[in-house]
Amino acid sequence: MAELTAIVVPVFNAATQTRRCLDALQATVSSRHTVIVINDASTDPEISALMRQLPEAWVQINNGRNLGFVGAANLGLSLSSPANVVLLNSDTQVTTGWLEAIVKCAQSDCHIASITPLSNNAEIASIPHFCQANPWPSDPESWARACRDSGPPVYTDVPTGVGFCMWINRACLDAIGAFDESAFGRGYGEENDWCMRAIQAGWRNVLCDHAYVAHSGSASFGPLGLKPGGHAMRTLLKRHPDYMKKVQSFIHRDPLCQRRKAIIEYHAAMSETSGPLREA
Repeated sequence: MAELTAIVVPVFNAATQTRRCLDALQATVSSRHTVIVINDASTDPEISALMRQLPEAWVQINNGRNLGFVGAANLGLSLSSPANVVLLNSDTQVTTGWLEAIVKCAQSDCHIASITPLSNNAEIASIPHFCQANPWPSDPESWARACRDSGPPVYTDVPTGVGFCMWINRACLDAIGAFDESAFGRGYGEENDWCMRAIQAGWRNVLCDHAYVAHSGSASFGPLGLKPGGHAMRTLLKRHPDYMKKVQSFIHRDPLCQRRKAIIEYHAAMSETSGPLREA
């Protein structure tokens, strides 16, 4: 497993959300990790101004034509080699310790293909309400702290990662290839297909319950980023007929239920008594 981690952020317009995302990255990611920001031919002039303000150490790519999310993501995956990669949506806000927690999770098993942190809006990785789009948190850092401090991690296996923030193992990427742009070039379903391919090749997808990343989710369609009955879902189910069965089984079992309850209770206690739970 590669020691280095690269963070790839595809960007298309949404300047306010993107600035929030990049500011949080700058505050939480050390210089030893590579950050690659890909402006996918944004039409909003504020994005060009934002790109000019990026830290000098970051890699910035300005596409001459729009590749779409899958194409931009694959470009980032290629440019980041040989590092492991975190593919991060520009409508997210990372929090203190997020990357360290994900890397620690990855180090627990070299057969992990993908890692997804908890979030307010991440379907099977959602908290406090499971499989729901919870509102944007008033204090993302308090949820991050609750995830870290409320108990040991579980690292639950999941049928698929969730693409808003997904760590990808370079060894698995080299073994099974990148996202299938020809099949999912219109977006949605590419990470689900990739994670199912990883499982079939003997890898694991897990949730990292010690990491938290807020997600506005303004671009998400339906369960796990898939539009019911849409092209992406039809393509995914044709390739992986057991996909929905695996997802429904996971939702029914809800193996993270007790861990999620512990995080929620710890967060509630933090809100009620700031003194005793204050960090040193």
